[in-house]
Amino acid sequence: MNKVALYCRQGFEKECAAEITDKAAKMEIFGFARVKENSGYVLFECYQPDDADKIAKNLPFRELIFARQLIVVGELLKDLPPEDRVSPIVGMVQNVITNGGELRVEVPDTNESKELTKFCRKLTVPLRSAMRECKVLGKKENALRPVVHVFFIAPGCCYVGYSYSNNNSPFYMGIPRLKLPSEAPSRSTLKLEEAFHVFIPADEWDERLASGMYAVDLGACPGGWTYQLTQRSMMVTAIDNGPMAPSLMETGQVIHLREDGFRYKSTSTKNYWLVCDMVEKPAKVAALMCDWLVNGWCREAIFNLKLPMKKRYEEVSNILARIDERLKENGVNAEIFAKQLYHDREEVTVHIRRFWSAIGGRRDERDR
Repeated sequence: MNKVALYCRQGFEKECAAEITDKAAKMEIFGFARVKENSGYVLFECYQPDDADKIAKNLPFRELIFARQLIVVGELLKDLPPEDRVSPIVGMVQNVITNGGELRVEVPDTNESKELTKFCRKLTVPLRSAMRECKVLGKKENALRPVVHVFFIAPGCCYVGYSYSNNNSPFYMGIPRLKLPSEAPSRSTLKLEEAFHVFIPADEWDERLASGMYAVDLGACPGGWTYQLTQRSMMVTAIDNGPMAPSLMETGQVIHLREDGFRYKSTSTKNYWLVCDMVEKPAKVAALMCDWLVNGWCREAIFNLKLPMKKRYEEVSNILARIDERLKENGVNAEIFAKQLYHDREEVTVHIRRFWSAIGGRRDERDR
């Protein structure tokens, strides 16, 4: 198996291909990307047979911006016989994986593939049984073992492969299944909820999304992101010239300041979170976020960068590099990750977290 398949948002195949080609080259792994527009996935074929596995093991999945999932696959299985689709699929992976921890039968996230999901659900049970019988899968699901993926791109055509459970998306098809709360002021609330799931480990929620924290929402109107913060019993300062949803103001947890988010200057030293979903040029938003982190006005930030029409991967990469450079120049020790979330459209979501200084084991002065 010398190929890597990456799931992505439909229409962003070129960005996903540019990213995997760039990241693989930095690992001194070379190959070529196969891109089919609006397919919802990309194939990267490595020149060396073991390099696909090296990518799956050693390229940190969380550092990929446009990929929803990353799996190692073999050749495309075509024209699976209707009377026995299971045997060819099991045969493809039988000598590659033993005692796998989970089976996922998936499809690209496209309108054309929606009908395939019904078939995949029906196939999963007999396929799982056959894989357990052949010891491709263990008798019970195991979150620490590799995940076996069967990725159907068309009726009777699929890729079969695996991902490593410590370096993949834990979600089916790489998509967190979230339900829009009926009382939320806007659908954008799901962007922030998904960001929490993607960027913050579940076992750290009690510490980093704690009740009683102080947060600021820049460009808050009508309150989709503020809603997520108040649901976690935070105290929120909402900055926007527009009106906030009355239901949020009635919680007693929100202070609404009718100001421009780019001009507002915080006077509080209590803010832990900064969130921002303003429609503006990405470089301008990035500079504003840096101001907040450099000035010590927040500890963690989640914000969206609206993407240009062309060279989107290059533009995002350059902006993230400039953020990293400016923070380091100002002595701010931080980790930076970005992801095009399922609920994003022409944008990517960025998470920055300040943490302990590596200098002499001392804490960053701004964290005191």
